[in-house]
Amino acid sequence: MGHIQVMFNPGTVALIGATEKRGAIGRAILENLLRSKERRIFPVNPLREKVLDVESYHSITSVPEHVNLAVVATPARSVPEVVEECGRAGVEGVLIISSGFKEIGEEGKRLESEVHRIRNKYGMRILGPNCLGFVRPPLGLNATFLRGTPPPGNIAFISQSGALGSAILDWAVSAGIG
Repeated sequence: MGHIQVMFNPGTVALIGATEKRGAIGRAILENLLRSKERRIFPVNPLREKVLDVESYHSITSVPEHVNLAVVATPARSVPEVVEECGRAGVEGVLIISSGFKEIGEEGKRLESEVHRIRNKYGMRILGPNCLGFVRPPLGLNATFLRGTPPPGNIAFISQSGALGSAILDWAVSAGIG
């Protein structure tokens, strides 16, 4: 099983589904990731040479360095193949932002079961699918599509609910709560 410490404090992060399209989740996540000065960020988009002026790669397997964390923001139907590629590339952790899994019915359940099968095959850590992501303010890491990052502080907040998590993070940012 991949080391959870590496997943939550990665030296290298690939965003699969990076885009320049305004309002897109893949753009918001990339903008947040690029604010981190402590890690190398690799946008992955098979149709672009650059995304937000950063060199883009056609797949996780074409990234020239080992990737610790892959953030996935692609349509649900593509996620099992993406997770399989991450496994082949030796990625320790995968954060699946994509929605459209068991919350939508039988086809989504099938896709989610396939992701679990692949996770077990490669021993990766997976957070998601249909996940808000995570923020590590002391590390300068925001792997979400939310605007704003709370300052570092002395508490941690974990939520199963993306709506609650988003509301609390928005409040924490506006109130200066770390």
